[in-house]
Amino acid sequence: MSFAPSPAPLAPCPPGTDAPPTCEVPHFAPVRVRGGQHRLRRFVRHRRRAVALGLAVTAAALVAAGGPRGDGAQGADGARGHPGAGSVHGHRAVETVSAPVRIADGATVRLLRPGDRVDVIAAEESALGGHSRVVARGARVTKVPEPPTGATEGGALVVLSVPRATAARLAGASATARLAVTLC
Repeated sequence: MSFAPSPAPLAPCPPGTDAPPTCEVPHFAPVRVRGGQHRLRRFVRHRRRAVALGLAVTAAALVAAGGPRGDGAQGADGARGHPGAGSVHGHRAVETVSAPVRIADGATVRLLRPGDRVDVIAAEESALGGHSRVVARGARVTKVPEPPTGATEGGALVVLSVPRATAARLAGASATARLAVTLC
């Protein structure tokens, strides 16, 4: 083997002559996806579904993005209509408790059902005449227990869902006055 240089130096070729020869691409019909127009027509025919789907997608996107932010009416957590930790009024949540209350008229209690809203009125009798006051407004009835058999004491028991402060007023009023209820 000899490592001698070649006798003729390589001459540059004109541009484009080093490319392979072109070949003709045969003519063919365009590729069509079957059923595409049918789906579009069906989708347009069912406009209500299309609008509902669009609204659902928009709502999901707004929820994922944290909702609209332009009006400044949002709480600290970003949810509109729900007060956050820094509520406008600064009120804390009212804790409700179940308060058993003995109502003087047992027949009135038998008219009540769980879920009813009632006002509780305390009627006090004194030497100067009667005095009544509303002790609880809009209390929700949670339970109306059946009276025990053979019970001879007056009145009937009802369990009300009220704020803790109202439960204390009810307990104090039941010790000094006869309690009655009115349906709201």
